[in-house]
Amino acid sequence: MKIIGVIPARYQSSRFPGKPLADICGKPMVWWVYHRASKVARLDEVYVATDDERIESACRQYGIPCVMTSTEHKNGTERLAEVATKIVADIYVTIQGDEPLLEPATIDAVLDTIQSEPQIPCATLKTPYHNPVDVINGTTPKVVCDVNNDILLFTRSPVPYPKAALDYIIYKPIGVYAFKRETLLYYATLEMGPLEKAEEIELLRLVEHGVKIRIGVVDSDTVAVDTYKDLERVRAYIEAHPDRV
Repeated sequence: MKIIGVIPARYQSSRFPGKPLADICGKPMVWWVYHRASKVARLDEVYVATDDERIESACRQYGIPCVMTSTEHKNGTERLAEVATKIVADIYVTIQGDEPLLEPATIDAVLDTIQSEPQIPCATLKTPYHNPVDVINGTTPKVVCDVNNDILLFTRSPVPYPKAALDYIIYKPIGVYAFKRETLLYYATLEMGPLEKAEEIELLRLVEHGVKIRIGVVDSDTVAVDTYKDLERVRAYIEAHPDRV
């Protein structure tokens, strides 16, 4: 079985243009993500997928395999689906390009989830929210599952409403996804549904079209660089703990 990791990387961003090339201790962010992903023994290959020549050039400079993709993709999963037409594998793992401190164990966890049963077409991860402010924050996604840990809904609303049970744990989805190849190719044929358009959560496209997504549970969250302050925190961490990265 061939398993590859793919790091979707786009240059354009309203809040943080050029984020994949942001300098972190002398190397671009995309190098750190690739470096972390490359520690996962179960990944046979790791690629960056981009539509920007500046990112492609940086990948060449650092010896990172890179796949050029269309500029028309609306999200990273569409970009990953194009990679699946060019590079054949059994399982593809999306690795977010703005998580330079990603724990390799997180990738192993999503692979454990998708490989736990042969019929699972797609998998991701969740972790409990601990801060009530995050739960009511409309910018942070939540995930609701059935008793088999298959996803019922992604939403930015605090769901469910605690009418009768106050001890219900609300979970945050983690942006590491694993797909079977046929699932990715099917995703590329689907139109955005009303929920995806409203919530702007890309995996809702599969949910709205009846595709099961199994979700695993992990204790630790990932650390994404969404702002320049986040970038400074990551730099400070790497400078203080070079042996941990």
